[in-house]
Amino acid sequence: MITALVLAAGLSRRMGTNKLLLRFKERTVLAQVVSVLQDCPLDEIIVVIGHERDRVKDSISRHITQRGGLRFVYNPNYAGGDMLSSIQAGLAALHNDSRCEAALVALGDQPQIEQRIAEQVIAAHEPGKVIIPSFNRHGGHPILIDRACWPDVLALPIGASLRDVWRAHPSWLRYVKVDTETVLRDMDTPDEYRRLVSPNA
Repeated sequence: MITALVLAAGLSRRMGTNKLLLRFKERTVLAQVVSVLQDCPLDEIIVVIGHERDRVKDSISRHITQRGGLRFVYNPNYAGGDMLSSIQAGLAALHNDSRCEAALVALGDQPQIEQRIAEQVIAAHEPGKVIIPSFNRHGGHPILIDRACWPDVLALPIGASLRDVWRAHPSWLRYVKVDTETVLRDMDTPDEYRRLVSPNA
């Protein structure tokens, strides 16, 4: 059993508005991410919410056909602005479910996520490993974290990052080469959003 954790709790400070609720094609940015993941071989999708959580949940219900295995987890520490707290909230929600073998961590602000790339990362799953898609020797998202690695992630203190775990356990990391730079593209600023929605502008 593999579960996706979609990180959707942040404040979008640099965007100036909630970037997850901006339009992307016929959906919102976040709904596009969830829609792609729904077609992947996942047993469950957890959307980790925080800032404007009711609006974020409503955007999913309006743009996504509800299927089994989609739920929301609230990150009470979202205002800290770091990705780690949302990952920890998602992993904590899975911790007691022994059926879950790994968590696919996806960014809610990465609407160009591709099903085939997510499936490539999922297919590379190995016990005790963290699978990271790599384009031109740069690691991107989504990443797959095996259950055996979760305790070290959950034990990280406030202000730490996943890189602290990676530095402590470099043997855990397995990079999977991919053929697209979309694994590197998220969006934090208005200019980055414009480039995503109008790449030829």
